Amino acid sequence: MERISQTLDHFTGPDLAAAAVLIAAWAGMTLLIEHAPRRFPSTSNLMAQYRREWMVQFVARNPRIFDSQLVGQLRQGTSFFASATLLAIGGTLALLGDIERLIGLADDLTSGTDPVIVWEVKILFVVIFLTNAFLKFVWANRLFGYCAVVMGAVPNDPADPAAMPRAAKAAEINITAARGFNRGLRALYFALAAAAWLIGPVALLLAVAVTLIVLLRREFASESRAVLMRPDGARTDK
Repeated sequence: MERISQTLDHFTGPDLAAAAVLIAAWAGMTLLIEHAPRRFPSTSNLMAQYRREWMVQFVARNPRIFDSQLVGQLRQGTSFFASATLLAIGGTLALLGDIERLIGLADDLTSGTDPVIVWEVKILFVVIFLTNAFLKFVWANRLFGYCAVVMGAVPNDPADPAAMPRAAKAAEINITAARGFNRGLRALYFALAAAAWLIGPVALLLAVAVTLIVLLRREFASESRAVLMRPDGARTDK
């Protein structure tokens, strides 16, 4: 505890406040998106309903090649982001071995004289978000695999009493996987915002604000959400 206290002493009040805002924004955005009001659902909430409907339609679909291709594409997406995030973690950790060059670059931008430990903590902050994203992507990939197995166990006969319950299980696993994938993406967004801390607390606060605006727009004010909110049968032409 004493060592942690000594480390915190190297940070200014604005630095600590900006870091707290970053963490609060990350956690708060997750809660808002995943637990949005029913009268104003997020895009993720709307897509969850379509995933359930997908599994309902899946029961009677024959052949099921289309569904297997969809699950395969979802797994490929999680694999790509997991691999890219792992590379980003390696690159960020490599900065710790060349911290002097980073300090020289940052000093040109900020004219700061912070000790090495401050820069190391700021880099580790980015690594923490990247690691969280990597773990979410890996787990989402595995859950999509579970979903594929459960889908394979769904009878291809709507009259079979096991068909709909198993389809519902597949839908919930699919939704859980998508939730993990979305959390991974948000962690990447906030990892980019955390990188702005290298310039200073004001830059970090601005990066967090931009990140929040981007996420809020995409989840609650995007064109894709407007399309999902249209009632079935509504005209799409203008």
